[in-house]
Amino acid sequence: MTGKYDLMFRLLADAADRGIVITTGDPAETVSADFAEAAGVPADEVGVVDCVSRQQGLSVEDTERVRYVSSPKNITEIGMKFTDLFEVFREYDEPVAVGLHSLSQLLMFLDAQDVYQFVQVLTSQAESEGWFTVAVIGSTIHDERTLHTMYEPFDTVINTRENEEDGTRELRVRDRSQSSSTWTPF
Repeated sequence: MTGKYDLMFRLLADAADRGIVITTGDPAETVSADFAEAAGVPADEVGVVDCVSRQQGLSVEDTERVRYVSSPKNITEIGMKFTDLFEVFREYDEPVAVGLHSLSQLLMFLDAQDVYQFVQVLTSQAESEGWFTVAVIGSTIHDERTLHTMYEPFDTVINTRENEEDGTRELRVRDRSQSSSTWTPF
């Protein structure tokens, strides 16, 4: 409701023309189209680790750009499928942006420490190639301890909200020192 999904794609598109997105809520076709639209590139420039389709009972096979995982519960399989796409995309000279939507879905099935370790490995892999990484979490769903644990692997945290007066979406940026910008429409 506060635009985190759309903002994630805007940030990814600003960082690179190619991307890999791990999705725990939307099917690969939707995610590929949304990234492609935000970046103004063909959908085949997007790799997707789809944690949704097989869980919904669809019979789908991996493709060149899409890897399917049994469910968001299987973090080991998610990591393996991400690594498959990582190896494909690192062959390109251009940078790649990595997105994860959403940590909240993973936290519904897994322990916070397991999700944290997964995110640490994911961000380290992406960082080794100089790739930008964005992850989304529902900040009103989790306790402060969980949120701070999930924030730790990232340099910056962007909070979003809907302005109660006029309904516009706003964001503020916090760095590791916890200093925040003012709320700004986006």
